[in-house]
Amino acid sequence: MEEYLSILILVSSFIILMGIGVPVAWALGFSSFLTLTVTIATVPSATTIAQRMGVGLDSFALLAIPFFILAGEIMNKGGIANRLIDLAKAMTGRLPGGLLYVNVIAAMLFGAIAGSAAAAASAIGGILGPRMEKEGYPRELGASVNITSSTTGLIIPPSNVLIVYSLASGGVSIAALFVAGYIPGLLIGLFLMITAAIFIKKHNLKAGEVTTLKELGTKFLAAFPSLMLLVVVIGGIVVGVFTATEASAIAVIYTLVLSFIYGEIKVKDLPGVLLKSSETTAIVMLLIATSMSMSWAMSSENIPQSISSTLLALSDNKFVILIMINLILLFVGTFMDMTPAVLIFTPIFLPAVVTLGIDPVHFGIIMVLNLCIGICTPPVGSVLFIGVGVAKTTIAKVFFPLLPFFLAMILGLIVITLIPELTLWLPGLFGL
Repeated sequence: MEEYLSILILVSSFIILMGIGVPVAWALGFSSFLTLTVTIATVPSATTIAQRMGVGLDSFALLAIPFFILAGEIMNKGGIANRLIDLAKAMTGRLPGGLLYVNVIAAMLFGAIAGSAAAAASAIGGILGPRMEKEGYPRELGASVNITSSTTGLIIPPSNVLIVYSLASGGVSIAALFVAGYIPGLLIGLFLMITAAIFIKKHNLKAGEVTTLKELGTKFLAAFPSLMLLVVVIGGIVVGVFTATEASAIAVIYTLVLSFIYGEIKVKDLPGVLLKSSETTAIVMLLIATSMSMSWAMSSENIPQSISSTLLALSDNKFVILIMINLILLFVGTFMDMTPAVLIFTPIFLPAVVTLGIDPVHFGIIMVLNLCIGICTPPVGSVLFIGVGVAKTTIAKVFFPLLPFFLAMILGLIVITLIPELTLWLPGLFGL
């Protein structure tokens, strides 16, 4: 009975705090504290929460996050997005409605290099939005494509969220998670492009200028140094030359040197870049710290074991369990940010799926892809707000155009859930 009381206090206090507008990080920490008071006195409970927050951040792997955030911020300011967009436009611009395809491809490339959906939505949307409006694209359609395609960078490596999942899962290989994300990420991008094609036909959008092979070659050469970052970072991790944390530091040096070569960043711009990345890092790290304290509080009260036992009692079919978990995460993603959601729900669901023989790498990709849908939905979808702000429109206007793209992402989620080979083939090929 006591474990059910703990679950009740944890869930109810968190929902109430979120409902009255308490920031997520504080809501996580305070609800964890209240949960512990069921079995521990008040002062030791507060001390334990503070201690677990500190211990939760004491991880070498987490050092990769501020470095990748800084690399993404440098890329955002360093002209790299423009070159990736030019390459994508040269590849698809001649097609009817080609700028929508350009948006998807550029978001996959930029998001993969920066590892940030927010950075991709801001950079790509800010550049392509005015071009789309000038060529007669419906503003809300362009915003919908930009918002949903920006999430592909959280699946295609390097990805901060996959690093967080590795930490929460107790040590699933970051290299395996990174490599596993390629095919699912590209598949989601393909589904979004197919959905965009339907709207292109509906709105009779015109084709762009024809690109010659010479122009395509020129654009590719201009973008090639940026694309090489993927080879250097992911290749180095897979081969074993350096760890994910060391790779993140190399990414910072690479993007900084490249931005100076492009001439887009000056020394005087660096304080602003460092300040912005520090602000983002502080927010992420506070979320991680309080999420880790909640994870520990739940473990202390045996909450994950209780939920895992309940799930396994409902069904012993792994696909049924995965569908149930996906439905829960789709709901959770609408009101909780990805980082705390991964840290909190990984310890809850992972024991159950591992018991059923589901690979932790496969489950990690499913979880991250599922929560990618949540950051595009109200009321707390961070990428949704960025995309709407960049497009200078409103959530009410963009909501219905977004729905088909949500369905495309959900369809991709179902395919990746039911066909684990799409996730596990590349890690197996590289022996990870």
